[in-house]
Amino acid sequence: MSTTVKQPVQDGLNQTPDKQIIASQGTKNYKGFVSGVFSGIAKLSVGHPFDTVKVRLQTTDSSHFRGPWDCLSQTLRKEGVKGLYKGATPPLVGWMFMDSVMLGSLNVYRRVLNEYIFNPSLGIHTTSSVRPKLPLLGHGMAGVMAGWTVSFIAGPVEHVKARLQVQYQVDKSKRLYSGPIDCINKLFSNYGIRGVYHGLTATLIFRTFFFFWWGSYDIFTRLMHNNTSLSVPVINFWAGGLSAQIFWLTAYPSDVVKQRIMTDPLGPERKFARWRDAAKAVYRENGWRGYWRGFVPCFLRAFPANAMALVAFEGVMRALPD
Repeated sequence: MSTTVKQPVQDGLNQTPDKQIIASQGTKNYKGFVSGVFSGIAKLSVGHPFDTVKVRLQTTDSSHFRGPWDCLSQTLRKEGVKGLYKGATPPLVGWMFMDSVMLGSLNVYRRVLNEYIFNPSLGIHTTSSVRPKLPLLGHGMAGVMAGWTVSFIAGPVEHVKARLQVQYQVDKSKRLYSGPIDCINKLFSNYGIRGVYHGLTATLIFRTFFFFWWGSYDIFTRLMHNNTSLSVPVINFWAGGLSAQIFWLTAYPSDVVKQRIMTDPLGPERKFARWRDAAKAVYRENGWRGYWRGFVPCFLRAFPANAMALVAFEGVMRALPD
C-alpha cells in the first residue's frame, strides 16, 4: 500500500502535489506565456467595471461623483452597462499580452534568479524535480523585474484605456476619441511615439510595487499548502486574491498619480511635466485622502479579478504538456 506525501511548495507560482514538480522550473518556458493569455481574459471579464469606476473617481474632483456608488449609479443611468465597459477593448487585447508577458517572464526570472543568484549550485542541466526553493526576496525581485518588463506593453494600453474611460459624453459624435484605434492614431499623429507612451515612467514606478504582490503570493501559498488541506485550485484562488489586495494597499497612491498623468491633456495644455508635479497636485487638491480616492472599487475588484486570473493561469499551467 503506497502513500502520497504532500511535498512543500517550491519555487514557482505553485506546485501541484500530484505531479510534485515546480511550476516555474522543470517546465518549458512557453507554458507561462500561454497561460498568461487565459489569465488576462479572466481578469478583464471580472474586473473591468470596477476599474472604470476607479479611474473615473481618480481623475475627477469630488463635485462630479460623491463616491463609488454614486459613480456606478450615474454611469448605469446615463450610459447603461456598456458605460462600465468603456475602454475594454484595449485591455481585452492588451491584458492577454500583458499577463502573458508578465507571468511568462515572472517564471523565467524566478528560474534565472534561483539558478544563478540564490542557488547557483543547481546548474542549468539538473533534472531533479525537488530543488532548493527560491527565497522570499527572490520572489519579490522577480516580481519587480516582471513588472518593469510588462510596463512597455502596459503603458500604452493603460494610457488609451484611461483616456477612453473619462469620456463622459453619451453622444459618441461629441467624444474626442471614437475608439481605441482612433485614440492611438491621434496620439501618434499629434505627439509621436512619446505621446503613445505618455506616462511610462509612472507605469514603471507603479509596477515596482509588484515586489509586494509576488512576495506575498509566495507567503500565502506556502502557508495554505503547509497548514491546510485545501486543494491546489482553491489555494491559487485565495493566495491570488489576498496577494492582490496586499499589492493595492501598497501601490494605490502611485496608481492615482499614474492615472492623473495619463489623463492629463497633452501639448500646450499639459499640467504635469514630471511625476512629482502630479503627486503634488493630488495632495494640493484633496490632501492625503486624494491618494486614496477610488480605492474602494479597486479593493473590491482586486480579490475576485486576480483570484480568478491566478486560478486560470495555474490551471492552464498544469494542463499544458511539458
